[in-house]
Amino acid sequence: MFSSNQRLYPATRLRRNRKDDFTRRMVREYRLSVDNLIYPVFVLDGENQREAIPSMPGIERLSIDLLVEEARELVGLGIPAIALFPVTPPELKNLDGSGAWDRHGIAQRATRALKEACPELGVITDVALDPFTSHGQDGILDDDGYVLNDVTVEALVRQALSHADAGADIVAPSDMMDGRVAAIREALEEAGHINTRVLAYSAKYASGYYGPFRDAVGSAANLGKGNKATYQMDPGNSDEALHETAVDLAEGADMVMVKPGMPYMDIVYRVKHELKVPTFVYQVSGEYAMHMAAAQNGWLDADTVMMESLLCLRRAGADAILTYFAKRAAQLLKGSG
Repeated sequence: MFSSNQRLYPATRLRRNRKDDFTRRMVREYRLSVDNLIYPVFVLDGENQREAIPSMPGIERLSIDLLVEEARELVGLGIPAIALFPVTPPELKNLDGSGAWDRHGIAQRATRALKEACPELGVITDVALDPFTSHGQDGILDDDGYVLNDVTVEALVRQALSHADAGADIVAPSDMMDGRVAAIREALEEAGHINTRVLAYSAKYASGYYGPFRDAVGSAANLGKGNKATYQMDPGNSDEALHETAVDLAEGADMVMVKPGMPYMDIVYRVKHELKVPTFVYQVSGEYAMHMAAAQNGWLDADTVMMESLLCLRRAGADAILTYFAKRAAQLLKGSG
């Protein structure tokens, strides 16, 4: 059997295939396509409303009417789906996050508007309570401030059903409660939403890279100095990610998510290559902010490191990437940038 240690210089010159662009293209092992990109968007109430997010240069919160305009542009670029994140005014937040399942809530109205305007664009909705709770946690608390699992799951089921009723193609529980995928899948089946897919945030780590996102949805101030270590995964754990993912798949997840992205590419690799299932990754707000800060200071070329980072996530095993770079990357891939 031939092995790589039999390939010796000068009979083998590995640089030969790197000499020209055409050979580099032909022997490239992994490629990035527009089909691999999902664009996370932030939606707020009102009309003709556009708010910049200081910690995420180039990303804005948009009202539904402007989001629909953005969606039409994304369809033109070939981006297959968006991930929808609502911005909730402080006066509508409460201890149990009940605004999460309001059929007239911002996420539900945005979903209906998007599916009416751009039916071919996939809409992924976030199933989690933190944008709606006055304490900023992803669940309902007991008197000691501990997030209650089963009571929270009941709330998440109501939220997921409200999204499916509004027309969401994929509901994405990002909360990390135990048993929530099974409960959501069962409720969707009973309600006749048999084709509503479940994208489980299966390996979501208690990471410091989420700060700009929490600014964007307005939960940072509510969370304060609190953390989510009692339900999100410990960054030191790897095998646990496989257990979490396997459980979610057994409970009915159609695809799974690793979050964050670049610091956890080993997890992406293990999930994809050991479980061989549709594996998504979230290149999170902190990753985006670091790239943009370095580019704005002239330390890195923004487009170069953007495309390299996305290709590296593909190489690790990601089938699809949630990234705030999706629009710009799609423009470059289509040659319109």
